[in-house]
Amino acid sequence: MPEKIIVIGSGFSGLSAAASLAKQGFNVQVIEKNDSVGGRARMFHEQGFAFDMGPSWYWMPDVFEDFFAAFGKKTSDYYDLKRLDPSYRVILGPKDFWDIPADPVELRKFFDSVEPGASERLDKFLSEAEFKYQIGVKEIVYKPSLSPWEFADIRIAKGALKLHMFSSFSAYVRKFFRHPGLIKLMEFPVLFLGAKPEKTPALYSIMNYADMQLGTWYPMGGMHEIVKAMHALACELGVKFITSSPVTEIVVGNNRTTGVQCGDVFYPADYVVASADYHHVEQKLLPARFRKYTEKYWNSRVMAPSSLLFYLGIDGEIPGLLHHNLFFDEDFGPHAAAIYDTPEWPEKPLFYVCCPSKTDSSVAPAGKENIFILIPTAPGLKDPEEIREKYFHLVMERLEKFTGVSIRDKVVYKKSFATSNFISDYNSFKGNAYGLANTLRQTAFLKPKMRTSKLKNLVYAGQLTTPGPGVPPSLISGRVAAAEILKLSGRKFV
Repeated sequence: MPEKIIVIGSGFSGLSAAASLAKQGFNVQVIEKNDSVGGRARMFHEQGFAFDMGPSWYWMPDVFEDFFAAFGKKTSDYYDLKRLDPSYRVILGPKDFWDIPADPVELRKFFDSVEPGASERLDKFLSEAEFKYQIGVKEIVYKPSLSPWEFADIRIAKGALKLHMFSSFSAYVRKFFRHPGLIKLMEFPVLFLGAKPEKTPALYSIMNYADMQLGTWYPMGGMHEIVKAMHALACELGVKFITSSPVTEIVVGNNRTTGVQCGDVFYPADYVVASADYHHVEQKLLPARFRKYTEKYWNSRVMAPSSLLFYLGIDGEIPGLLHHNLFFDEDFGPHAAAIYDTPEWPEKPLFYVCCPSKTDSSVAPAGKENIFILIPTAPGLKDPEEIREKYFHLVMERLEKFTGVSIRDKVVYKKSFATSNFISDYNSFKGNAYGLANTLRQTAFLKPKMRTSKLKNLVYAGQLTTPGPGVPPSLISGRVAAAEILKLSGRKFV
């Protein structure tokens, strides 16, 4: 009989690992805490609105294509992609905004219009970023990062200086651009990585390459279409899914996991892939003697931010918004300090507004708008209803001032989601939204390890381990975890 594998969690890393292992002939079951698959990328429907609950940016389309190609498929077999142009809108003030062109020629013109001569520096910046992308995303992120010796590869060694792993992203950007708006524009993608630009390695200019060269896309129907595609593929390969079943214990015998316990039900397994929150799995589900890390270790980690989210159904159309809108109309310095230095609720937060109904009529009833608002916050903050309401009105005042519309009067559906929800829904450590921050001391082999010597058949996946936070990295994490299971089983890829 095929060896049996239990995958805990059905987010992107879990779905990726499950499909990859099923393709290799394993008997795979995915056990999911919630009543639907997708983890943070779940979707819910209310009053004719379809709300993506988490990820809303589709970057690095090649990562998705590479994943489906491993199964002889294409993304177009499952969903339709549309490239957004403009890619997004950056709001710098009440009457001041930039629409960032998708077309490379128009993008260069835009840079020159803001800072004469900046287009040539942009070309050099993106050329260096492309080199990093080819090494970083095509090679480094597919390594399990169990040892620094994995990075002794001759190409990586030769290109070490060009990867700028030991330079700060903030200083690196300022070598190319002087205009404060352009600096904000170039720094914004690394905020997805969960650290200040000055604490993020310049290696991550790969995010700018993903943004400006590979483009910003949208799967029609919503980001959950990716989940549906991966779920359909896994089911086609024979993966079984069990939902509404929180794992209560990983059962261990003879230094091997023997299966997982879900309340009164025991599911035996030859191998376990833990794609749920790493901290929760290790500190809550494993017997203490099999834990690699301590609570002191976890509390010393730099976590990516949490978020305060609002899902709004609006009666009527809202002018002045594109699909993606970044409100950079306040200084990010104090907001960043409130996240990373002295964790507290920010006084004047930056925020992001997604309005997918500008692109996709299926996510809102006719004549209505679907709006998703995200405010980055420090992990671990208390988020009572009065705090949520305070920040709802704070950002709505700025949004209404920019659009010239009394949006609050048009809200027909409203739901908030914040730190305590990330904890209750996903067992998220400190309620983080994006995982472990990609600081220099938490990059590659310095992240929590995928494997532990204390257990011979348990492998971790997801945004708290290799390669890190974000949808494409999580998808890659599942593939790498599957490859590690294959090594442990002594089998070869077929």
